[in-house]
Amino acid sequence: MIRLDDLALFVRTAALGSFSKAAREVNLLPGQASAAIQRLERELDIRLFARSTRSLRLTEEGKRYLPFAQDALDALREGYDGIRGDANCLTGTLQIAAPSDFGRNLLLPWTSEFRRAHPGLEIQLLVSDQVADVFRDPVDIALRYGQIDDASYVALPVAPNNRRVLVASPAYLARYGRPRSLDALVDHNCLQYRLRGRTYDRWSFPLATGARLVQVSGRLVSDDAEVVRRWALAGEGIAYKSWLDVSQDVAQGRLEVLLPELPGEPTPLHLVCPHRRQFSPAVKLLHALVEERCRPLARDA
Repeated sequence: MIRLDDLALFVRTAALGSFSKAAREVNLLPGQASAAIQRLERELDIRLFARSTRSLRLTEEGKRYLPFAQDALDALREGYDGIRGDANCLTGTLQIAAPSDFGRNLLLPWTSEFRRAHPGLEIQLLVSDQVADVFRDPVDIALRYGQIDDASYVALPVAPNNRRVLVASPAYLARYGRPRSLDALVDHNCLQYRLRGRTYDRWSFPLATGARLVQVSGRLVSDDAEVVRRWALAGEGIAYKSWLDVSQDVAQGRLEVLLPELPGEPTPLHLVCPHRRQFSPAVKLLHALVEERCRPLARDA
């Protein structure tokens, strides 16, 4: 008889490409994970993985079996969610990945409120600007900025009209003046963001005549968007940030929007999930909460 734990371990091993990584997620030794896969292979009478000392890959039979295993686990989870009854009595674990600024400054207090309303739910919030892979990483959902063009994901809009804005602190503007055009940005210290080794030093603005790329420079660069925001608050330079990330700072006078007559680059926010079946009651309620809280912030823009 096929064990559900073995089936789940097979799906995670296929996603991670490693017995040891899959084993660590469930506190097993790599040898125990390998034995579980071998047990599943005996039950199915097929070979799921081709193994060598340096690599692990799915066989053709394993590739064909994988979607059935995923569907079976999703169906069991969906059935469990269905019999849990009242959405106000949520239980289980919800793993959420979110970008740095949004996760720390907005989502963190919202998830705390959400968990207080559903005390039987465990929430794991993973905050990082590294884009989470909802297929491979141990997360249920991810909040993601930008256009979602990958048809393999399911994406629900949270703040579809969100844009970037140019911001600086009153102290910086008092010392160095306010840029009156995009061309004037070359005379300012622009706070730059780096992702996956790439520094974003060409800022895009969607003008009526087409996208305008502005080459900027500055003496401060970080791979953490929250650090860039803090530098802006400290008066270190001009930042080009998601409106959601700086809306509270602008409302409270800590930052000022520059060139407000120019539209910033579209930066929609989505809730991303690998499969619609993973939209459990907890995910649906959290999506509704985040969308509701983002709506007035977007209107303020």
